[in-house]
Amino acid sequence: MRSMLDRLKWPADAGCTAVPYWVFNNQEVYDLEQEKIYNGPTWNFLAADAELPEKGSFKSTYIGDTPVVVTRGQDDEIYAWVNRCAHRGAEICRERHGKSEDGAYTCVYHQWAYDAKGDLHGVPFQRGLAGKGGMPKDFDKKKHGLRKVRVVNYHGAIFGTFSDDTPDIEEYMGDDVSYHMRRLLNKPIEILGTTRQYIKGNWKFYAENTKDPYHASLLHLFHATFGLYRSSQQGESIVNNKVHCLIWVKSSEEKKSALDDVKKENLRTMQQGNYALADESLLAGQQEFEDGHSLDILSMFPSLVLQQIQNTLAFRQILPKGKDEFELVWTYFGYKDDTEELRNIRLKQSNLIGPAGLISMEDGESTELCQKAIVRDGEYTSVIEMDGKEPEGAKHLVTEGMIRSMWQGYREMMGF
Repeated sequence: MRSMLDRLKWPADAGCTAVPYWVFNNQEVYDLEQEKIYNGPTWNFLAADAELPEKGSFKSTYIGDTPVVVTRGQDDEIYAWVNRCAHRGAEICRERHGKSEDGAYTCVYHQWAYDAKGDLHGVPFQRGLAGKGGMPKDFDKKKHGLRKVRVVNYHGAIFGTFSDDTPDIEEYMGDDVSYHMRRLLNKPIEILGTTRQYIKGNWKFYAENTKDPYHASLLHLFHATFGLYRSSQQGESIVNNKVHCLIWVKSSEEKKSALDDVKKENLRTMQQGNYALADESLLAGQQEFEDGHSLDILSMFPSLVLQQIQNTLAFRQILPKGKDEFELVWTYFGYKDDTEELRNIRLKQSNLIGPAGLISMEDGESTELCQKAIVRDGEYTSVIEMDGKEPEGAKHLVTEGMIRSMWQGYREMMGF
């Protein structure tokens, strides 16, 4: 039987401008991603430090589709391990968040108990009962701990990796992406809330979406109509290490000639004068950052999007659940020193994003539309040529260069 790599050929002359649809609907590709990407030399977002506020706090999450638990130990250090009992493979933590009052994490099946580091501390009946049964005399609990995850806490964002070959976190991200992460995580944060949604599409369609400034004023009526984002505004797309990207926009700076060109397109999403806000306070925000950015979208491959849209700040965690489904977890935050007024602004503007957001709702829908349409057409390809064919950023917003760059890096990771 031929290997998958022999059977699934990337178009020889396509480079990264034509992506074969089999990458979105093939089970073997999905399985290889779990090996090469999620279990490979990548940093995956696990949690915000603020989600683990006390010693004994924990959060259940995933790296790819592998269940993982992140803990804060009694030594105040952060640890992570695979949520699978070393005994018979049962899930240990069944809650999404919580606190272990005694510092133990006990499997419900046979009550094997572990500490925050994932080390095995207790085995019921290890010495048997009344001289009968029990584990062998050479059984060593130190050799039967949980599979550990290497972790790093980067300015309050916790990342994990299974690979010893994963580079330093800043080297992995690149200079621009790490700078913009520090920009948004510049002081202690507080969690405002979380939403979750299942999207019936391949996770890479959403990864494309977050690297695609071209779509933002074409798909999102709210963006274009109320001026939060238009392709005629000042902005830039930046690529670091091929797979990590960021988009920034200043909505206050817009060339009249570019805006006139937008209006000539007669776009469905450009509806100035036809729609108005019933509550204009939704967009009555504050200027927070010295650089004047009204939008800052940081995409760290494979699992994190960190965003500022107006005054709304959020982590988006992308969790694949199969070749045609993923979960998107939104964690909204502000800063601990926010005034009550600014905190209320953030909460109100959270209506812009999330599963039913005035902007973000359409991203989930477009992902599902793509998945539905390519279900049997793996041999066909997309066309990713806006602003040329090079895999690079641009000092404007009418480009697909970041998507091309992501696919270049993806091919190298996967061996395609």
